[in-house]
Amino acid sequence: MPTIILVRHGETRWNREGRVQGHGDSPLTPKGAAQARAYGLRLRDVLGDRQRWRVVSSPLGRCVQTTGILCEVAGLDFRAITFDQRLREVHTGDWSGLPKSELAARHPGMMEAEGLGHWVFRCPGGESHQALSTRLAQWLGELQPGEKLVVVSHGIAGRVLRGLYAGEDPDRAMRSDSPQDALFLMAKGCIERISVQ
Repeated sequence: MPTIILVRHGETRWNREGRVQGHGDSPLTPKGAAQARAYGLRLRDVLGDRQRWRVVSSPLGRCVQTTGILCEVAGLDFRAITFDQRLREVHTGDWSGLPKSELAARHPGMMEAEGLGHWVFRCPGGESHQALSTRLAQWLGELQPGEKLVVVSHGIAGRVLRGLYAGEDPDRAMRSDSPQDALFLMAKGCIERISVQ
């Protein structure tokens, strides 16, 4: 199996404002940039031989920003980053950019749903869990045994990717968290959470 260090992008303006992002985008906040630097510092400690690690990122701007910062701090070659569309966040269709508070008022109880019932899979014009899982599984299936990758992705996509890697029940995987102060070492089918301070 490949070894993956999975990172979620740093805090964005829309994260702070409580807006739905999906394939929409907003820039990192100063806190988000600081989180990206902290990722880089932590990676510098855990990577060992940096030449053996390949960096792959979602092409959405918030991940591109995070990846550039963490590569600079960790001493990784940001000119060699691969951007893969399949690592993008779940598509939230017509709800992209809307305040979550507005959606909660319009759809009582929906925003509290967890697991496979999560509201992101109920967005009009959005992407289903199956569609998201299919594209992430395809990406994961193309990796070579023994490969070492630093991967920068998103909250929901990261939950699904970790679940696929570990062979976890999809509903349980969707109930896990999506931190911006930790990274996940995925090795030999197991996942270890590594705090970033």
